[in-house]
Amino acid sequence: MRTNISENEATAVNSKSNPEYNKKLDIIKKHKLTKADLSWFLKNIYLSRKTDDAEITMKKQNKAFFQISGAGHEGILSATAKVLKAKHDYFIPYYRDRALVLGLGHSVYEQLCQANGNTGDTASHGRQMPAHWGNVNLNIVSKSSCTGTQFLQAVGIAEAGLHLKKMKLKDSPVYNDREIVYVSCGDGTTSQGEFWEGLTTACVNKLPVLFMVEDNGYAISTPTWVQTPGGSISKALANFPGLKIFVCDGNCPIESYDTMVEVEKYLRAGNGPVLVHASVTRPYSHSLSDDHGYYRTKDDLADEHYRDVFNAFPRFLTGTGLFTTDEVKAHLDEATKEVRDSMNRALETAWPDKSTYKDHLYSDIDPTSSEFDTAPQFSGKEDIPLATAINMTLKSEIKKNPLMMVFGEDVADFTEVEKYDNPDLKGKGGVFKVTHGVQKAAKAGQVFNSPLAEANIIGRAIGMAMRGLKPVVEIQFFDYIWTAYMQLKNEMATTRYRSGGDFKCPMVVRVPIGGYLRGGAMYHSQSGESLFTHNPGIRVVYPSNAQDAIGLLRTAIRCDDPVMFLEHKHLYYQGYNRSADPGEEYMIPFGKARVVKEGKSATIVAWGALVQKSVEAAKELEKEGHSIEILDARTIAPFDFEAVFKSLKKTHRLLICHEEHKTSGFAGEIAARVNEEAFETLDAPILRVCSEDTHVAYCPDLEEVILPQTNNVVDALRKLLAY
Repeated sequence: MRTNISENEATAVNSKSNPEYNKKLDIIKKHKLTKADLSWFLKNIYLSRKTDDAEITMKKQNKAFFQISGAGHEGILSATAKVLKAKHDYFIPYYRDRALVLGLGHSVYEQLCQANGNTGDTASHGRQMPAHWGNVNLNIVSKSSCTGTQFLQAVGIAEAGLHLKKMKLKDSPVYNDREIVYVSCGDGTTSQGEFWEGLTTACVNKLPVLFMVEDNGYAISTPTWVQTPGGSISKALANFPGLKIFVCDGNCPIESYDTMVEVEKYLRAGNGPVLVHASVTRPYSHSLSDDHGYYRTKDDLADEHYRDVFNAFPRFLTGTGLFTTDEVKAHLDEATKEVRDSMNRALETAWPDKSTYKDHLYSDIDPTSSEFDTAPQFSGKEDIPLATAINMTLKSEIKKNPLMMVFGEDVADFTEVEKYDNPDLKGKGGVFKVTHGVQKAAKAGQVFNSPLAEANIIGRAIGMAMRGLKPVVEIQFFDYIWTAYMQLKNEMATTRYRSGGDFKCPMVVRVPIGGYLRGGAMYHSQSGESLFTHNPGIRVVYPSNAQDAIGLLRTAIRCDDPVMFLEHKHLYYQGYNRSADPGEEYMIPFGKARVVKEGKSATIVAWGALVQKSVEAAKELEKEGHSIEILDARTIAPFDFEAVFKSLKKTHRLLICHEEHKTSGFAGEIAARVNEEAFETLDAPILRVCSEDTHVAYCPDLEEVILPQTNNVVDALRKLLAY
C-alpha cells in the first residue's frame, strides 16, 4: 500500500473544481496524512458501525438486552481518537462514543461482551448496559447512564491532575504531563445544569478539559432549537469568558482531524478549557426502544443518509481517486469479518458466576474490622465540643495526607492568599466554624471554597477520588443536599460496583443535619439519613458525641469507601457530649454500636440528638425502679444489628428513637429485622419515637411538637414497660 497521497491525485481532484473535496485535500496535505492514516479512519468508522449492527442483531436474537448506537458520530470520534492519547489523557465518553473508544484501543470483542453481559466485558464486568464505556488501562473512566453528571467529574479529574503535578509526590497517583481530560455529550445534555456548572468551574480554574458536544440535532425526539438559545450551543456560549470554542463538521473525519489538532495544541499549552461543537447525524433511532420515523420526515432522513459519514467518507475517497472502489470494499469486508468473529467469540464467553453479584460493592479494606479499632490515648486538651473534635481531626489528617482535599461552601478561611497573615481578619472556616484553621494546617491548594452549588462539590470530589485523591467535602446544610443527590446516589455509590472494582470513589461527605435550633424552620432542620442507607455502596455515620466524632471521622477518612458523615448541628457545642482528646490515631470501626448505659427492663436504640433525650428519659424511669439499656448506633450503614439482638436477650423490649419522620424512617428497618430474626426474644411490640410526619415549623412551640422530645421518649417507655 502507498504511504503518501501523491500530488497527481490532488491535482486531479482540483481540476474538477469541487470546493468541498478540495478543502479536505488541502487538510490532508497540510497535516501530511498518509494513505495508512486514511485507511485507519475508514476502518475505525466501519468497525464502529458494524459493531452497532452486530449489537442490533444480538438484541433481536435475545443475546443482547439493550442497544443504543453511535451511528453517525464516527467521523469526529475517529479523529479525536487519532489525536488524543490513550493511557495518557483521561476520557469520560458518553454512550454514542463507540468509535472513540474503539480508536483508543478498546476491542470489538470487549464491546460485544458488554452487550451480552459476560466476563469479557472489561468496562463493567457484566454490571452495565452496552455503550457504557470504561477501561482502566486506557484511562477511560467508567460512565453511568446519567446524562450530565460526567462534566463535574471530568473537572475533578483535571483538578486532581494539576494537584498531583504541583505536589510532585513519590508513590502518589500518576500525573501525565500536559494531559487532557475529554468529556462528551449530545446536544440534549447541554440543557443539564451540571453541564453549565462544569463549564463554569473549568473556565474559572483554567482546566485542561475538552467538552465535546456531538450535535445530531435531536435529544430523542426533541430538536436542538427547542432547548438551546439560537439552536446552537456554540452560539449560546460565544462570549463565555475563558472558553475557547471550535465548530466543525463532525461528519467528516478529515475536517474533524484538522479541528482536533488545533484543539490539542491549545489544551496542551495550558490555555484552559475548550468546547468542540461537532455537527453529526443520527441515522439510526435514538435506541431500539425508539422509532424516529414517528417524528422525522422521509426527506430529513434521506438528507442524513447522504451526509452520514458511513456513506460520505467512502464517497470522498473514491470520488477523489484516493481509494478505488475495491479498496473501500476490502476495508468494509475486513471490518465485517472482524465484527462477526468477535460476536461469535463474545457469545461463547461465560457469564459471571452468580455468586459474584455483590463483589466490589465495598472496598476490601473493611472499616468494620479490628484494623480500625484503636484504643484512645487521652492527653492534652479536655472538654472538647463535637465541632472542635471534628476540626481537630481534619487538621490532624490533612497534615499527614497531601492527597486529602477539603472544600465546600465557605469552608476555607480565605480565598485570597494575601489575606492569610492579615491580623485584622480571623477567617471564615465554615458557617459553624468547623473548618476554621484547616486551610492553614494544610499545604497550598488542599483547602478551598466551592461555588454555591452542591452537585458541583460532589461531582468534582468524585472525579478527584477516582483519580486517587481523598476528598473530604462539606455540604453546608443537609436541607440543600438534594441537588447533589444524583451525584451521590447514582455516581458516588455505584462507581466501584459498576466498574467491577476498576474505579473507586473513596471520599467523605460531611453534612450538618437536624433540628432543635429554635427558628431553624423547614429548610435548616431537615433529617433524612434513611435516604442514604437505601443506597448500597455508601457508609452512613452519625456521631452523637465528641469522642465518637473523632474516632469515626478518622475511620471515614482512612477507609476506602464513600462515607456520608452526618453531624447534628444542635450537638456541635453542647456541654453534655464533650470529650478529652483521644489522640491522633484514635479510630472507631463502623458497625459497632456504643452501649451508653446498661439495663435490664427495656432497650432503647437511638442516634444523633435522640441519644441524650433517651438518657434523660431513662433517668425518669429509673426513679420508678426500671433499668433502661441505651445503644447509640453511631453508624446507620452498616448498622449493628447484633448489638440489638444481644441487648434484647436481656431486656425483651425495644424502643427505637430517631429524629427523622416515622413513616419510612430507619426505625422501620430495624423493627422489621428484629421481627424477622429475633421475634422470639420480644415480650412486647416494638415502639418508635420519631418526628411527626410534617415539615419543621419556624415557631418554637410548633417545632417542639413536631420534633421528638424527652417526654415523648418517657411516654413511649412507660407504654412499652406496661405491656
